[in-house]
Amino acid sequence: MKTPKRLQPLVDDGLIDDVVAQLMSGKEAQVYVVLSGDQRLCAKVFKEASKRSFKQAVQYQEGRQVRNSRRARAMSKKTRYGQKEQEDAWLNAEVDALYRLAAAGVRVPKPHAFVDGVLLMELVADSDGAAAPRLDDVSFSPKQARDYHDRIVREVVRMLCAGLVHGDLSEFNVLVDENGPVIIDLPQAVNAAGNNNAARMLERDVDNMRRYFARFDPELLKTDYGKEIWSLYESGDLYPDSRLTGCFEHDSASADMEELMAVIEAAREEEAERLERERLRDSED
Repeated sequence: MKTPKRLQPLVDDGLIDDVVAQLMSGKEAQVYVVLSGDQRLCAKVFKEASKRSFKQAVQYQEGRQVRNSRRARAMSKKTRYGQKEQEDAWLNAEVDALYRLAAAGVRVPKPHAFVDGVLLMELVADSDGAAAPRLDDVSFSPKQARDYHDRIVREVVRMLCAGLVHGDLSEFNVLVDENGPVIIDLPQAVNAAGNNNAARMLERDVDNMRRYFARFDPELLKTDYGKEIWSLYESGDLYPDSRLTGCFEHDSASADMEELMAVIEAAREEEAERLERERLRDSED
């Protein structure tokens, strides 16, 4: 096929020898099968921010570290340079996550290079060497569904032990090769310790997987791995090989008390602000 414009620099630099076919076009990127020497790889071409439907929501970026103080200051502003730096940081997030998770033993595509908004990585293939199907394209028996559900929950645990939450996990960003599930699409991965939304996102990821596999085994709807995993993580007792039960005892009394205390604290802050406004008004008079 004709070489896409965004891939031409990689061809010129010898990183890609040929573009075989377009694999998919998604909300944030287009993916191509390419040849690099004797290897078949994926080239993920990220779309420009203005053309992506997936927004760089603040909830995903919270807690991400920027080592360069100049870049951090620029990203906090709305200048053209600041927006470019923010865009670069967003794109690099997936590359950083892939290296980090691969080192932690999570089944993700192996990254090869990242050049000008193009991520070269392993092509996840089936037993025939063709691009592996998405989880959404695979049917399971109840027993297989439970097995694959357990495997993906275990990958979620490994990710969390490595400090990351996928943040957008569903049947559409899990591939299935001959050895099982492979997690993909990580530009929105969040810092588990530094993001206030991490617990909610992890529970949503796990719930998405539970609902999908419950199509094949409705018994899975009775499980609650998300809250159990996060509870173990918060207490410092979560490990890659932690034994999980799929059960979580909800403490409704505790939850109600926490909500009550939050309301009381909000009322205190509102009253303090009112008193401060009155003080300032009196001083002006």
